[in-house]
Amino acid sequence: MNVYTGPVFEMAKDQFVNVADYLDIPEDERSRLLYPKRAVAVAVPIHRDDGRTEVFQGFRVQHHLTLGPTKGGTRFSPDLELGEVAALAIWMSWKCALAGLPYGGAKGGVACDPWSLSRRELEAISRRYMQEMIPFVGPHTDVMAPDIGTNEQVMAWFMDTYSMHQGHAIAEIVTGKPVSVGGTAGRREATGRGVAFLIQLAMQRLGMKGQSSAIVQGFGNVGSTSARILQAEAGIKITGVSDHTAAYFDPAGLPLAAIEAHVGQRGVLAGWSHQALIGPSELLIQDCDILIPAAVERVIDDSNAGQLKCRILAEGANGPTTPEADAILRDGAVFVIPDILCNSGGVIVSYFEWVQDLQRLFWTEAQVNDQLKQLLTKTFHQVVDRADRDGLSNRNAAMAIGVERVRAGKQLRGLFP
Repeated sequence: MNVYTGPVFEMAKDQFVNVADYLDIPEDERSRLLYPKRAVAVAVPIHRDDGRTEVFQGFRVQHHLTLGPTKGGTRFSPDLELGEVAALAIWMSWKCALAGLPYGGAKGGVACDPWSLSRRELEAISRRYMQEMIPFVGPHTDVMAPDIGTNEQVMAWFMDTYSMHQGHAIAEIVTGKPVSVGGTAGRREATGRGVAFLIQLAMQRLGMKGQSSAIVQGFGNVGSTSARILQAEAGIKITGVSDHTAAYFDPAGLPLAAIEAHVGQRGVLAGWSHQALIGPSELLIQDCDILIPAAVERVIDDSNAGQLKCRILAEGANGPTTPEADAILRDGAVFVIPDILCNSGGVIVSYFEWVQDLQRLFWTEAQVNDQLKQLLTKTFHQVVDRADRDGLSNRNAAMAIGVERVRAGKQLRGLFP
């Protein structure tokens, strides 16, 4: 199984082995639970605006189809590789099972820099990638969603490409698309809204009172939405923000509305101000009550975990904390909301969107948000109760629930033939 390599995949594997040991899963069952059912690599050729033909590498990994179709995001990122995609698909499986969704995990994408592409080039890559994926995806096989480097527009191109091939509109092939072509109200904010809501549940559990402060590493859709809702609904002061271009920190609080307006115009944080600048790695270890890593994997490791000064670590990103960092954090006073719980709002509302598309019956945004909060509340209490009962970290408790549910499904269905 050495086709899956790299630090992100090894991290997902280490996490699984740790939970499998706790669950006492026999060795001969582990490979079937861990390794993906299917991995597809495709060439994505396009005409560049200057007339050149360029070929990009595309991937899609489907972890398991035991409980239903696979579900997962599609990211456009320059350094994307198969091991990373496989790890993200595995985490998505545990995330869906933890939330009780009838999905297996999937992930995919194209190794490209979407910020260097023109709109026409971005559309060309999007449509060619979906065209290459048509034999392997479908509303009851694998349903795509946006991720880093993709958005509602890319999902609309995906939907149109698949629909043109089938001869009629098939909205349920993707989620996270515009409302006007079958998307759901509330999906764009769903991941960030879920992060903010779970932080408030954790604050209640910890008895945190008075004004709290938060640092957001990764000021994209998830990070900015989390910050905005935490400030508006809980009065939390945002003291630090960063993206891949700049990082800012001010213990007195940052003007969030002005920063959001700048990002809305420029697309990045860089250039907002020459004051309050801080190194990206330094931002993570500043004093705060809540730290939200909402960017990429492996930003909290054994070199900085012991220096964190937060009370709550809310993992808006997938895999931001390494197993080595987990071992350090468990000995401290940091309450971790693990990624497969913390950022599950996106896939939960994606599920709501898929159901609405299948039924051709749509909900109001209030209904979507109410259902999201009910499911997150139930899952949060399942995780923390399991952690307390068995003396586990929140991450191991969340993963144990997810792995148990996938394992039970595989055992019940059996091995064919």
